[in-house]
Amino acid sequence: MHQASVGFHCPSCVGPVVVGQQRRRRFARRAAPTSLAFAHRDPIAIRVVIALNAAAFLYALSGGGSLAGSLGEVGVDFGLIGFGCKAVIGRMCVGPLGVDEGEWWRLVTSAFLHAGLLHIGFNMFLAWMLGNALERLQGPTRFLGLYTGSLAAGSLGVLLISPTALTVGASGAVFGLMGATVVHQYRRGINPWSSGIGTLVVVNLLFTFGRPGISIGGHLGGLLGGAALAWLVDTADARGLPRRVGTAMTYAFALTCFAGGIWASANWHDPLLG
Repeated sequence: MHQASVGFHCPSCVGPVVVGQQRRRRFARRAAPTSLAFAHRDPIAIRVVIALNAAAFLYALSGGGSLAGSLGEVGVDFGLIGFGCKAVIGRMCVGPLGVDEGEWWRLVTSAFLHAGLLHIGFNMFLAWMLGNALERLQGPTRFLGLYTGSLAAGSLGVLLISPTALTVGASGAVFGLMGATVVHQYRRGINPWSSGIGTLVVVNLLFTFGRPGISIGGHLGGLLGGAALAWLVDTADARGLPRRVGTAMTYAFALTCFAGGIWASANWHDPLLG
């Protein structure tokens, strides 16, 4: 069993990504399905998310982790893995662990653990930059659904591609926020390349595929999940459905991805074909 952090990000590439404050270039085929401004002016949910990540990081430090990247026993107990062993003696697995062993909480807790100060610093910086704008647009309840759905999609991606690698980090959820921002801007006639979010996504994907020890499944799963959720809620709003319908979609999507992650963990030997 080996440990792979979900990844790092480039803060200098963020640029101006705040939805509703960009220079707009009309290139989309239709106008925005909803207003760019939401009644909630003071984002609370993203602050709670960041506080939970910070608390988990301090907890890992108190349990033997380090600022340089080691998570200690906390990572072993709460990181995401489909199936693994604390030790292997001969051909015998000693201390089997993972989602396949009934430890379903790993699908969630892993996204609040980080391998070092740089890891959590970059993730939380991007989470704030993107989440602050998205929560102002969608409101706290729907934003939490979007974040949770992205997190769940990232966990599913990990268990589909690398189910036996111990994986931690909020990058799957953060990639989901990037994907959601791209979709929201596109559907409102804002060119993602002009706003900077398109470049941010490309740079992060280059890091994903170009550096070892980064979870490709977590990043791609989160990115696609967040984009899909943003498209779903925008479509629901554009069709005049009650807001609670679009909001419920985000949580239903999250539950579906969590269920898919449990299935993938049970097929850890060959999750795509098993």
